[in-house]
Amino acid sequence: MTAHPKTPLNLEPGFLGPDSPREEDLYRCVHCGLCLSACPTYVELGLETESPRGRIALMKAVKEGRLGISERVASHWDLCLQCRACEAVCPSGVPFGRLMEHTRAQVARRGKRTTAMKLAGVLFLRGALPHPRYLRLGATLMYLYQRSGLQALLRRSRLLDRALPHMAALERSLPAFSWPFFGPSRKAVPAVGETKMLVGLLSGCVMPLVHPRTMEASVRVLARNGCRVRVPTGQGCCGALNLHSGDPETARAMARRNIDVFLEAGVDRVAVASAGCGSTMKEYGELLRDDPVYAARAERVATMTVDISELLVELSFRRPEGQVHGTATYQDSCHLAHAQRITRAPRTVLESIPGLDLVEMESSDRCCGAAGIYSVTQREFSNQLLDSKMERVAATGADIIATANPGCVIQLENGLRRAGVQGRVCHVVDILDEAYAAEAAGPTGDSRPSDDRRPASVDVDGDAR
Repeated sequence: MTAHPKTPLNLEPGFLGPDSPREEDLYRCVHCGLCLSACPTYVELGLETESPRGRIALMKAVKEGRLGISERVASHWDLCLQCRACEAVCPSGVPFGRLMEHTRAQVARRGKRTTAMKLAGVLFLRGALPHPRYLRLGATLMYLYQRSGLQALLRRSRLLDRALPHMAALERSLPAFSWPFFGPSRKAVPAVGETKMLVGLLSGCVMPLVHPRTMEASVRVLARNGCRVRVPTGQGCCGALNLHSGDPETARAMARRNIDVFLEAGVDRVAVASAGCGSTMKEYGELLRDDPVYAARAERVATMTVDISELLVELSFRRPEGQVHGTATYQDSCHLAHAQRITRAPRTVLESIPGLDLVEMESSDRCCGAAGIYSVTQREFSNQLLDSKMERVAATGADIIATANPGCVIQLENGLRRAGVQGRVCHVVDILDEAYAAEAAGPTGDSRPSDDRRPASVDVDGDAR
């Protein structure tokens, strides 16, 4: 259980200025309690203050001047994963995700963030994410660190474990960076056969650096299903991490940049292979509702945005004939299942693949603990959720875990390492791409892709290969 800081209450009451929780959102909650069984923090801890209605009660107390914002109060909001599972079961339609975004913006405005969140904001959320060049430079350094042997040497020496055990734990959870990185292009990739539509693909911030093969697979799969694909230059992070962490202004700046890029590209749809990014882009209209210049443009891009599995089903994607042998289980990404309410489409894709045995996981829509930067800022509880998730994965007997979000892939790979088992974690689109590749190879082709196509798998020693 995460310890809450023992600081005195700040008696300065109320929410101030813009990005305050709205009354019509706040008082929609009738405290019925149907959200309790859906909330990971409440299920694990059993505390009312770590439930959606408990957190809303704290928001109401601040709104009504009965309570001030302090680090102690904010700690209950900080422990929220923002998985939005509560929204999916709420009969009153409480927009809890929006309430939490506005509340965290107020916490940040009052300077009541934890040290970890302040550091994450300075170094990553505002220092790197808005600047693709800085991200690529950092990723290049990490790639060299991992491939030069320095990482292996540091781990064998255990110097970091002895000096800075918390940093050592974070270092062990680093994803394997891949080279070359995936990048936008001024050229469109032509459709295979008849062109059905022009699709813009969001590259975003993390996926081009950590999962470039998934981005390449996304382009191939869309092209194979009649899409002319553009990955326009000038795009960047969607703003999700900043928005969820209480920095809406930086998120709005990122949104405006992407809106301009995709509207100027003249695409029919914006396809997204990251559940968290897709959820945020579908809510650009809400994010920029008060911007007189961008409100209508934001709403237009929001209506154009689709998850890649959602688009494939819309296109009546061609079922592959090539086989991918293995037993897979699917982990619902929170922002696909709960925020976008998409659960069937990725399963439809997986069920279409010959040779793949899909086994349902118990509580597949329960958060794995990734939750953006939550696995860094709330590491103890994140690992608690992850260990529970890996027990459910083991019960399926699957050797492949499929999901639809890069953060989930990274988290579940860490879960395999923590459990000390071999396995593979990948995006749904990776497996479909492999099936198409096996089909193209013909009857003698291998049902597994070649090394330059297959996403990294995780071995028990923690090395990606």
